[in-house]
Amino acid sequence: MTADVDRSQTSDDAVLGGRLRLRQPLRGHRVGHDAILLAAATAARAGEHAADLGAGVGAAGLALAQRVAGLDLTLVEIDPALAALAAENADRNKLGDRVRTALCDAEDEVTMAGAGISPATLDRVLMNPPFNDARRQNVSPDPRRRLAHVADPGLLGRWVASAARLLKPQGVLTLIWRAEGLDDVLAVLAPMFGAVAVQPVYPRTEAAAIRVLVRAVKGGAGARSDLPGLVLNGPDGKPTAAAEAVLRGGETLALARL
Repeated sequence: MTADVDRSQTSDDAVLGGRLRLRQPLRGHRVGHDAILLAAATAARAGEHAADLGAGVGAAGLALAQRVAGLDLTLVEIDPALAALAAENADRNKLGDRVRTALCDAEDEVTMAGAGISPATLDRVLMNPPFNDARRQNVSPDPRRRLAHVADPGLLGRWVASAARLLKPQGVLTLIWRAEGLDDVLAVLAPMFGAVAVQPVYPRTEAAAIRVLVRAVKGGAGARSDLPGLVLNGPDGKPTAAAEAVLRGGETLALARL
């Protein structure tokens, strides 16, 4: 995959305590906790095929592939420059033999099929869709950051529908979203997914959750499960031991152990 990437406008960064190295743009969307939390919440096994929708430079998907030997992974990204960086990151982390990058729109069934991602073929989908509402929040003037962060009305439902179309029966979707938008997530999952499990993420003890990680099974059944949350920072403002274990140590979250 080729694209015009100005390497003087990129940085080379270590994540997961140095387990993964990522080249990413200096401006626009930068890899943060959300991608690593999403990977840590996603279960997978050798021999399965997973896809990371809206992969950016590949952080979440590559963190998952790095953890699960033998997993085949497709990174789906609409931005040509980010897709090129994702492909480069797969190679430089020695994952290129089982990770490929598809330059296409996660919402477009035709372009997805053209990229070799057919309906009902995936075991896992993970995704961190754009989730800021331009009508309620300040929007970045940077076009790439805006594309990565800002959702138009209905985007979440369309991405969940794409995941449902791509997953095999009983395939598993894992996503991360704003905590205050959990009801929206549950509503769009309900027609196609069941066996839903939710794990909140708190910035500190006694604070409201800022993110929810959600796991759902295509065609699954059963009551919703609410798991204990992850607290990122202690009273001293420093990362908690639990957060360090996930964000730097590469440990999984409870959702990935269901």
